[in-house]
Amino acid sequence: MTRSFEQAMAMFEPALPLAVAYSGGADSTALLVACARQWPGQVVAVHVHHGLQAAGDDFERHCRAFCDRLQVPLVVQKVDARHAPGQSPEAAARHARYQAIDALALHGLAAIQTIAIAQHADDQVETLLLALSRGAGLPGLSAMAAQWQRAGLTYYRPLLQVSSRAIRDWLQAQGIRFIDDPSNVDERFTRNRIRARLLPVLQACFPQFRDTFTRSSRHAAQAQAVLQEVAAEDLTRVGAPPDIKALQALSQPRLANVLRHWLLSVHLVTPTSAQLAALMVQIAACRTRGHQMHLKVGQGFCVRRGGVLDWYNPRPLSPSSTPSCP
Repeated sequence: MTRSFEQAMAMFEPALPLAVAYSGGADSTALLVACARQWPGQVVAVHVHHGLQAAGDDFERHCRAFCDRLQVPLVVQKVDARHAPGQSPEAAARHARYQAIDALALHGLAAIQTIAIAQHADDQVETLLLALSRGAGLPGLSAMAAQWQRAGLTYYRPLLQVSSRAIRDWLQAQGIRFIDDPSNVDERFTRNRIRARLLPVLQACFPQFRDTFTRSSRHAAQAQAVLQEVAAEDLTRVGAPPDIKALQALSQPRLANVLRHWLLSVHLVTPTSAQLAALMVQIAACRTRGHQMHLKVGQGFCVRRGGVLDWYNPRPLSPSSTPSCP
């Protein structure tokens, strides 16, 4: 159920000290102000300068001035967030942000235990709609997690059940200024088109869509958690690298499930649907000693080595190819 901004913040109980990812926009401004008021002296702001817009320096100056007034320390991380060929600009920027936050210890902030990010209910709906448009499975339909671990830090999204409108209303009532990033209305980006064109239609047709869509994502996340448990048990049975005969004894759904789990948990690889289907066909056909396999999966290849299935990458894994954060 969607909540007011105040309700969401009252339920947020992070381990301290806390860092808030702060862009200068409405959502992160509201989160930073509320956290600074609730835990004075225990909050640090982290601003990531992506190097993508001419206005980036102006954003940084605004954030520095605002944090000075708020008496909150600010760490500015400058990154190169340009996207590689075949990579979406949004994914490249997101990856750069998380790498920058992971490096907080380099700035003498090793005591930080929690990172708060200001993504909200509208962001959650946009993420779900993007996943549906791409034919995603349960991990994609689970949308964004409210809490997760990464690089020894606990990340929270305390505003996932608060609408964008509620956040802006709170800021207006407080008389607090923020930046409106012009890239957020650039409809060359799919997420922005969803925000501008689809969300108003959903609001008109299904006023409770934020609640119902979020509920569906929670159901998907619960189902995915069960599949993860089954996959971990199956991987223990078949081994890593997996025994081909043991794989052949599994049903098709469990085979697909354990292969995804093995590739991601051991090799940091997510196969496409076509790659996974081709691999399963080859596993089923592998009945003779001379049957060979050499299938492209992710950035590397699945191969047969004796009685087991293995994966290798002819080139070292680059940082840009690591799995994205939740």
